[in-house]
Amino acid sequence: MRNLFFHNIKSIIANFRQAVRGGEQDFTTGSIKKAIFMLSVPMILEMVMESLFAVVDVFFVSRVSVNAVATVGLTESVLMIVYSIAIGLSMATTAMVARRVGEKKPHEAAIVAVQAIFLALSLSVVIGITGGIFAPDILRLMVGEESLISEGYGYTRIIFLGNATVMLIFLINAVFRGAGNASIAMRALWISNILNMILDPIFIFGLGPVPAMGVEGAAIATTIGRGTGVLFQIYYLFNGSGIVKLTKEVIGIKLEVISSLIKVSIGGILQFLIETASWIFLVRIIAEFGSAALAGYQIAFRIIVFTLLPSWGMANAAATLVGQNLGANQPDRAESSVWKTALYNVIFLAFVGLIFFVFAREFVGIFTDVKDVMGHAILALQIICFGYIFFAYGMVMVQAFNGAGDTRTPTIMNIFIFWIFQIPFAYWMSIHLELGPVGVFWAIAIAHSVVAVVGVIIFKRGRWKLIKV
Repeated sequence: MRNLFFHNIKSIIANFRQAVRGGEQDFTTGSIKKAIFMLSVPMILEMVMESLFAVVDVFFVSRVSVNAVATVGLTESVLMIVYSIAIGLSMATTAMVARRVGEKKPHEAAIVAVQAIFLALSLSVVIGITGGIFAPDILRLMVGEESLISEGYGYTRIIFLGNATVMLIFLINAVFRGAGNASIAMRALWISNILNMILDPIFIFGLGPVPAMGVEGAAIATTIGRGTGVLFQIYYLFNGSGIVKLTKEVIGIKLEVISSLIKVSIGGILQFLIETASWIFLVRIIAEFGSAALAGYQIAFRIIVFTLLPSWGMANAAATLVGQNLGANQPDRAESSVWKTALYNVIFLAFVGLIFFVFAREFVGIFTDVKDVMGHAILALQIICFGYIFFAYGMVMVQAFNGAGDTRTPTIMNIFIFWIFQIPFAYWMSIHLELGPVGVFWAIAIAHSVVAVVGVIIFKRGRWKLIKV
């Protein structure tokens, strides 16, 4: 018994090292549990770093002022539109690359990667110019106070001008994930986020010849960090030894591939744009109750993201497994992968949710000691954690649909659940029932729980197995 225990420990350690070391893999054969492990480990580590970045960023910015924290929150609420586009394109890219890898067509997978990068660059130019010009108006639209606008519009402008780094780091990582090489995606985010965390205090507070730039310094650090991560990704695509490799033969515009990418990604973009827009409306409702409520919500949101992003990383494993196994004409194996991934995700988030509920005050106290801000942040953290188990299933179901190329189903779900239900429900609870921000917090927890229930019901019908990309 003892020898068996040590053998299992050694096996886990060996698999962990292999997962971190990386390399594209075909996950259409072998143990499903091992496949989930090999994909989830680097994806979780990748998202841990991304979530740590979010927490560290608000930690430093909170030392500047309450307005600075609110500025970051308002800007990122609008910037979620950019994230929606990037994630939508990424979902289409992962689905198509994974399908080509499952079909044993690496050359065609590389062509998909090139067209996806072209689309991302084209969109980022338009977004950057628009956001750079209208930065103060963006904050004003979100009901930022004039003092907040004058202090924070520089942050908003820099973030939008550098949005190409966000688009590309999401998109190229989607190529690596679709090819089964989540380790390279992990390294790219680690490089960008570690650099950001080093540069944050230098640019925000000043060091040596670098002057203190306040909240604008956080934007500069973020852009430099992500830009460096993109350079690493591009270098690997051209010089790495993976299945998906960019060569002269695949460089060029392929209209038929772009058309397929757009067709699949429109559903993904709308899917996240709808959810993101609902978050903007929720922030708008919370802003009615003052900067303290808004800052408290942003702190709680960053803490929540610290765990939801790793959970999302595990859900991404389901997308790759579904894509590759459907490409290999193994729909039953794809379905089994989803259910097992969902189970592991539930165990993880249930444990984390319990910890956050019990120690909410201690976690919030790391970021602020302002009494009003703490009160709102603690309530937000505790209430939203009630939905964690449902969040776990919801994320995996949505990513399973996306991995199959069925971005339409989650889009329709989001329209009904987040717009028709969540926004009116949050407004009714917070304004008409006079619950204030608490009404919004409950609306978030309940809406995401509904996503999970509806997602499971639709997934069981199996129509996603028939999608062609």
